[in-house]
Amino acid sequence: MLQRLKLPGNLDGMAWRYANPAGANRRHHHAELELNLVTRGTGTYLLGSRHYQIRRGDLLWLFPTQEHVLIEQTPDFEMWIVVFRRRLIRRSATDPASRPLLQRSFSGDTCRRLRQKDLSRFEELFAQLTETANEPGLLNASLAYTLLHAWKCFDRASEVTTRSVHPAVERTARLLLNDETDHTLPQLARRAGLSPSRLSRLFKQQTGISIVEFRNRQRMQRFLERYEQERDSGRQTTLLNAALDAGFGSYPQFHRIFRQIAGCSPAEYQRRQSD
Repeated sequence: MLQRLKLPGNLDGMAWRYANPAGANRRHHHAELELNLVTRGTGTYLLGSRHYQIRRGDLLWLFPTQEHVLIEQTPDFEMWIVVFRRRLIRRSATDPASRPLLQRSFSGDTCRRLRQKDLSRFEELFAQLTETANEPGLLNASLAYTLLHAWKCFDRASEVTTRSVHPAVERTARLLLNDETDHTLPQLARRAGLSPSRLSRLFKQQTGISIVEFRNRQRMQRFLERYEQERDSGRQTTLLNAALDAGFGSYPQFHRIFRQIAGCSPAEYQRRQSD
């Protein structure tokens, strides 16, 4: 799914800290080159057909055509996200070493573990980017430096262990992410070309979570998106209506799953967002 980022026209990119207590995401890609730096907790990233177990210090490059989704994370998971517009990359990536940044996709591994001194430097650098968000000239210059320096540090960093995802697992994950139809396990297995028991086992082995939990996380994401859209538009909606619209069968089911994933009740999450 192409995700459109709402960047001001005078900015060449943006940086922000990600800390989603609900732990739900959609598989997506966007026109901008994206950089992630994990600063806390652990998670599981599905990037195309690759599966990464990520933790503090891991730096990931996500190229424009590469669909990605954070499918599992610990409650304390945090990371920095920085996006770079293509016009900035064209101006900055002028030497042979940095030209791969101009590509729409990348064939090699895009996740590596930084050295401790590099990690500390980037945490300071990303924090400075957020502080200059209202100063376009300074922010754009800082983004250009960040782009090239991050690529240089990535080149000398240690590779993170990864493994290829079975085509049936990738097909099932893609179906659950992109299709809101409430497919049964036998239907998913038929589409994937495996028996239900084999698909269930393989999915849990390769992603770290069950098909049921994966589906529930996508329902959570749909709930959060729709609830926020209604709230931002000024329309009144209830937690129940948004939950049913996202695919939950009842409020008790929604409440139980929300608490399991987010670590708090829906009402408590609602209060935190208001605060």
